[in-house]
Amino acid sequence: MSELQKGASNKKSTGNWRVLAACLGLVVAMAGMSYAAVPLYQLFCQVTGYGGTTQRAEQYSETILDRTITVRFDANTAGALGWDFKPVEREVELRIGETKQASYVAINTGSAASAGQATFNVTPQAAGAYFNKVECFCFTETELAPGESLDMPVVFFVDPAIVEAPETRNINAITLSYTFFPLDGEKPVAEAAGPDGRDRL
Repeated sequence: MSELQKGASNKKSTGNWRVLAACLGLVVAMAGMSYAAVPLYQLFCQVTGYGGTTQRAEQYSETILDRTITVRFDANTAGALGWDFKPVEREVELRIGETKQASYVAINTGSAASAGQATFNVTPQAAGAYFNKVECFCFTETELAPGESLDMPVVFFVDPAIVEAPETRNINAITLSYTFFPLDGEKPVAEAAGPDGRDRL
């Protein structure tokens, strides 16, 4: 084999190894991205309000408008979770910017202890960026003994900026919906609402 042929063979071999290394790097990067997808999506939803995801607030609103808005409460269970889960009140009317507390109650109607975790959304989806929760039971692992009941408060307010955005200024009712999933099943992030305004299970 001539020196010219040997050089060409070495270059081809080096090129093959580079392609292999690039492919392996791509596989590792894709695996890492898929592992990080759920927490990154949850963070994205919480920051932008995408998919009806509500905002977390550290303090109450300092501005309260004269305009009122109705907040309705919805409750669902998914999978084999044997809980009776419902809001204490179906709806409240409050002034925009006013802080309000509502409660949900869950009762384990099964014969064994079971655990669940709640996801949530807001409809209309555009209102999610303006619905601020100061206190919430969502994404908290909750275990109930047979027959045990638990009161779960939600403290919230609607950001007065909702009346300024063209896509939200005419909204006069918001639905806050929770779905409890069994802990041994899939635990999705905030669910996008279906056409009927309820969570897609």
